[in-house]
This record gives sequence, C-alpha cells and structure tokens, in this order.
Amino acid sequence: MSERLTITALGHEGDGIAEAATGRVFVPFTLPGETILADVEGERGQLAEIVAPSADRVAPACRHFGTCGGCAVQHMAPEAYHAWKRSLVVDAFAQRGIEAEVDPLVPLAPHTRRRAVFSVLKEGNEVTLGFNRRESHDILAIEECPLLVPGIEKRLPMLAGLALRLAERGKRARMTVTATDTGLDVAFEGGRKLGRSDFESLGHGAEANAIARLTIAGREIFASRLPELRGDKLVLYPAAGGFLQAAAPSEAALIDLVETAVGKSNPVADLFSGIGTFTLRLARRAPVLAVEGDDELLKALDRSMRFSTGIRTITMRKRDLFLNPMAPPELKPFKAVAFDPPRAGAKAQAEMLAKSVVPTIVGVSCNPATLARDARILIDGGYRLTRVTPVDQFLWSSHVEAVAVFQKA
Repeated sequence: MSERLTITALGHEGDGIAEAATGRVFVPFTLPGETILADVEGERGQLAEIVAPSADRVAPACRHFGTCGGCAVQHMAPEAYHAWKRSLVVDAFAQRGIEAEVDPLVPLAPHTRRRAVFSVLKEGNEVTLGFNRRESHDILAIEECPLLVPGIEKRLPMLAGLALRLAERGKRARMTVTATDTGLDVAFEGGRKLGRSDFESLGHGAEANAIARLTIAGREIFASRLPELRGDKLVLYPAAGGFLQAAAPSEAALIDLVETAVGKSNPVADLFSGIGTFTLRLARRAPVLAVEGDDELLKALDRSMRFSTGIRTITMRKRDLFLNPMAPPELKPFKAVAFDPPRAGAKAQAEMLAKSVVPTIVGVSCNPATLARDARILIDGGYRLTRVTPVDQFLWSSHVEAVAVFQKA
C-alpha cells in the first residue's frame, strides 16, 4: 500500500526527501513541496503518484528520462535547478566548517556535451549501444540524448553500426566518442579480435562517416586527420579515450576563472595538467610547469604545445602527485599554482601546498566534497579562501564542477 508523503528537500543525489513514520525516505523524481504517494521500503521510496506537484516541476527534455541512469533532475525548472546545484558546493564546504561566499552557478545549455562514454553489448546479430539503466547494469539503447552535441547525437545509428562490427558476442564493451573540430574521435575497448581484412574495411567506413580517428584497445586503426580542439591560436590534441573537459562552454568558464585568479603571476605550475587545458592558456602570460602522471596525456600536451602559437615556455614533468607530491622547496619559485585532480582530490598535494609560500593557489574539481577537504587543509595551513564558483559541467546530474581561489594570508 502506498504512503502519502510530503517532500521537504532535495538530496545530494537529486532524490526528494520526506519524513515518514519509519524515518527519512528518499524518493527519486520528486521535488520539494510536493505531496506524493510512494511505495516505501526502508529508506527508499518508489513514486506511485504525484498528488500535488511543485510549481518548479517541468516536462523532461528526453524520452529516456526516468529509465536512463544518466540524468537525475530533468523534471526541475532551471532557476530551482541552478540553486540546488549551487547548494551542493555550499553544503560540501559547510561540512568542513568553511563558510564560503559561493558565486551563482555558471549554467550549461543542452546539446553541449562533446564527449560521451557508451556501453555496448552484442547479442546475436544485434547490438545495444547506450547508457546503463537506472539502478541497473543493463544497457538502455539510446535513440536521443539532449545532453550531446548534434555531431554525436545525429550519428548514434552510425555508432551503433560500428559497435556491431567491433563487439564480441555476449561481452560488454565501451565506446568513447569525442566530437572535435576535425571529426569524431572514437576509442573502443573490449571488442573482438580483428583480422587483417577488418582493418581496411573499418578505415573506409570511418572516413565515410567523418571519423577523424578510430582507436581499438589502445591501437590506432585509422586516422585521416588528428582530432583537434581549436581556439585562439591554441590547439588541444585529446588523447584517444583519455580525459577531456566534457562540455566546451564549461571548459571556457573554468579557464576564465583560473586565468582571472592567476592574473599576472609568473611563473606558474599546473598540477594534474592533463592534455594542457589550463597549461596552454596560462602559458600565454607566463612560463608554466605542467606536471602529469599519465604518459598519453603528456604526449598529447607535447603535441599541443608544438602546434600552438603565442605561448611562453612550457616545461613538462611526469610525476605521480598522489604518491610523490611537489614539496614546499620545489614549489617556492612559483607565484601561482593551479591543480585539477581526479574526483579523489589532491589530499597529499594539498598538504604540501599548505606548507608552501606560493601566493596564489587555484583548485578545480568535479567533486565538491574532496575540494572542500583540500580547501580545509589549505586554510588550516594559513591560506585564505577568497572565491568559490560552481560550474555546471554535467547538466541534469548530481555532479558539479567548482573552482576555489586561495591567497596566502
């Protein structure tokens, strides 16, 4: 029998929160202020009926919403959605005892995600290409996705056809697709063993379908031209299947925030530099030390450095900053340091930065919780948090990017 509940808040994963007789209940696809009927089991509730909808409820943008596991809050009006996304950052810092003045969210429009990682499963002579179903390991075939740039969304049938040729029956695979200025960059992992005849036909098919590069299990099968991301005399060359800021507008916002914070500082260190998203922009003003632990990302940065113009000296260094962070004596020459680690954050490096004399530090993170943890370390080490800005990199999800700026007190 369904229980009548009133949703009082929205949780960090995007689920509505209600107080039932048995305690707190989380109900997906609900909004604060709504009265609902839900089937409750423990702390989880399944929406059965909306008795009184919120004024912030809107029609979802995608037919797959609610079934696909990718989006959590397509049913939420933009203004309320932006406030909720900002609150994720506010709450993360508050949990670390940091009362930060957090800027309004930098929003993101639909059809801007230029990188997608698809799951693939071939059964018989049919293939499913898409994303995991909500709370399931099963794959939902995607026919549309309002997150994706048209260059990927309109080619979903072609990508499914390519996956059919590459996948091994009964075995899950992964296809990473990036839309670049020179065509699609496609990397496939977990496919069948290919024969010599496959390579020629795959090459012809890739060229006909505007695929700039096709990589299978780390091996480059076809490259009619290098995948490029161009902008203002700078060129980024993404590593095949490697990390890349998911949406170009969000990347531009992050770069602007980092550049503004660093200002005229000289020289600069870019830690966890990746393919050089921040390195190249910062190098237009000052010499930059780029530190990264991944060989492929450093190779991509090296190529970007050689084909970009109007930049100053970039020194690359391979180093695992999790195991071997830069120590205070090494950091002493730098007037500013930017760091953009994976979701796990940069705890070891933050501890070293907290002991340093670097005047300006800029932290970028896709995980407000670990950014707040690292911020606490820096603040306890004598730094002053001067600005926090949330950036919506992952539309309609519970994930949000953030940039935090610190000055030596």
